[in-house]
Amino acid sequence: MANIVSNIPLPDMSLELLPAYLRDVYTWAYLTPGTAWFFDRQIVVQAILWGNAQRLMGDVLAALQPGDRVFQPAAVYGDFSRQVAQRVGPQGRLEVRDVAPLQVCLTRRKLADLPQANVAWADASIPQDGEFDAVTCFFLLHEVPDQVKVQVIHAMLGLVGPTGKVIFVDYHRPHRWHPLKPVMKRIFERLEPFAASLWAHEIQTLAGAAADGFQWRKNTRFRGLYQIVTAERK
Repeated sequence: MANIVSNIPLPDMSLELLPAYLRDVYTWAYLTPGTAWFFDRQIVVQAILWGNAQRLMGDVLAALQPGDRVFQPAAVYGDFSRQVAQRVGPQGRLEVRDVAPLQVCLTRRKLADLPQANVAWADASIPQDGEFDAVTCFFLLHEVPDQVKVQVIHAMLGLVGPTGKVIFVDYHRPHRWHPLKPVMKRIFERLEPFAASLWAHEIQTLAGAAADGFQWRKNTRFRGLYQIVTAERK
């Protein structure tokens, strides 16, 4: 398999050609080199997730096996992609996609020494080609509008084979008296305007009729603030 540093072309796109929600809400987080450099460190991701990042990553890794073919629909700051690539090993494959060319470049650089990983440009809301043992959708859904959430879920469910699974990790409505609940509400209002809907809607429900072909399982972490939802092909 060709190494990811091979010259896979990136689209020559201006900000106007990126999804509106990305450029209007997340330019500061994903399209600005200076802030991307700051956020793309495991210690920062661990802080943003209130010390739960590695635990949540571990939940994903536990669902994967050496040799698995894995699809990751969006770049993830920190060590997540490296850990997934190392988990599947040289006999496996990790395909990472992102709609932001800057994130594609950063992720290629992070994974340059792991030949089982490939990184390219794509929009997660558009169905992709291929069949995978697992899809790891790690903190993507809270960053897109509700209609795009539905499109992403449908696209990811369509990528798994007869025994495949999709693993969604994201925010979840915390327990009633969670001490961080008012803090997270304020963060969502100011920085993450599409996240609050995950407090009101189940990921399985957003899948609509496509959910019927899967067995669904949900676990929560940190007194309900985070969810790990696994949809396994029946």
